[in-house]
Amino acid sequence: VITEGNISDIRIAKDKLNIKPDSIYCFDRAYTDLELWSNIDFSKSYFVTKLKNNLKYTVLGQHLEAMKDGILSDEKIKLENKKYEKNLRMIRFLDEKSDEVVSFVTNNFKLSAKTIVQIYKTRWQIEIFFRWIKQNLQIKTFLGTSKNAVMSQVWIAMIYYLLLTYIKYQSKYEKSLFYLHRIIKEALLSRLTLIDLLSATPARISDFKIKEFQLVFW
Repeated sequence: VITEGNISDIRIAKDKLNIKPDSIYCFDRAYTDLELWSNIDFSKSYFVTKLKNNLKYTVLGQHLEAMKDGILSDEKIKLENKKYEKNLRMIRFLDEKSDEVVSFVTNNFKLSAKTIVQIYKTRWQIEIFFRWIKQNLQIKTFLGTSKNAVMSQVWIAMIYYLLLTYIKYQSKYEKSLFYLHRIIKEALLSRLTLIDLLSATPARISDFKIKEFQLVFW
């Protein structure tokens, strides 16, 4: 759903989200809204999200005792807020990469704590996807300011990202997507096949570009 920037995400989620039974909705703490949580629970579905720091709760006891795979605790809690009166499950997880302790909250008491963490970690890939596009495809500079011009450039960037990913997957390209993007950018107007480009060294690409320039110039 695409809206103007002054419309909050949570408002769109509450108005537009078609909650389906027996589904799992995963979102970040910006979507902390007890009414939304209640609607998901009422629809016999589940949610997984980060616990907001200012959300007060009482620990009722341990949900599971066995702790492993970075799971520090798995507790049953109750919010100190009448807008959501059911018990919740809070899982504290140590992220070894960032050395950060993250608290997740869910209304699902069936899945293992490890699975709950994996569900949220999978969501991180979405953030990485958009961050990569913003950082590497210079999407902040638009060729036009109309809605159609902006949306066209956004879609082109996303299609380009998809094509890069597909090329990397099909060719089993070992280097990063960023490196693949750079060599395509550098050799975009050169007479190189895609197969040659995937095996080309930076020196070869630079040398080829110089020759192409001299040929055109002279």
